[in-house]
Amino acid sequence: MTTPARRSAPLRADCIADSAGGLTFDVPAAGEAGTAHLVLRRRDGREEVCLPLTPAASGRLRAALPSIVALPEGRWDAFACTDDGETRRLVPGVTDLRSLAARTPSGSRGHVAVRVPYATRQGNLTVRSWLRAPHAEAGDLRTGEGTLTVHGRVYGTALTADACAEVRGRHAPDPVRRLDIRAEDAEFRFTVPYARLEPGIWDLWLRPAGTTGPGVRIARLLDDVADRKPGPAGARVRVDTPHGPVEAGPYYTRDNDLSVSVTPVTPAASPR
Repeated sequence: MTTPARRSAPLRADCIADSAGGLTFDVPAAGEAGTAHLVLRRRDGREEVCLPLTPAASGRLRAALPSIVALPEGRWDAFACTDDGETRRLVPGVTDLRSLAARTPSGSRGHVAVRVPYATRQGNLTVRSWLRAPHAEAGDLRTGEGTLTVHGRVYGTALTADACAEVRGRHAPDPVRRLDIRAEDAEFRFTVPYARLEPGIWDLWLRPAGTTGPGVRIARLLDDVADRKPGPAGARVRVDTPHGPVEAGPYYTRDNDLSVSVTPVTPAASPR
């Protein structure tokens, strides 16, 4: 365990992502003692990953986080630790994430590992990590008349003839609506009829082996976006249901998982 961070000027780290899912960090040498290693510290936990810093071009130091090194799912704050034990917070420098936007992992290892560096609200460097085994990646979301059609691809497992989708109520007493899917190789597609959903939050899952196998949370991870939650994922539509009129639409959670929000429509007040 490293020593707590002291009050000193933060170091600026340049970060490059590669197409395999790895990251490299370039930082300046810090002080006379030099910088020994880069520390990724998991937020709300005691886990740490220490990466050696070695000389790179222009007198800077470089740490590598290869895709084969496991980084459990969560948010990892970045620090530089000097030889004398001082730990200094890192802030983002030049960040190159172009390879993430075009990344299509093979899924041959049975999992998908995603790491996206980003700036926190305080301007510090943090890495958002996902490790899904298997993974169901959300693609195009298309809004129809009272429906949402989800296109996606599964990694790390195969879609069987019994594969289906589930819409699970996060707080409802009757939480599951099963939906048929259309599958072609690793690609899948299904349609959510909003009229079947009571008001509330509904989480979208894929069951690659049908109801006898485990469920896989559907999410959008394979790009350079660390947090999609600030806005909706598609248009909200008004639908008449047995429970009254509602507005429904898709959105991504703070973990980039795909969900549907259904809210009652308040009747307009009659003019006096």
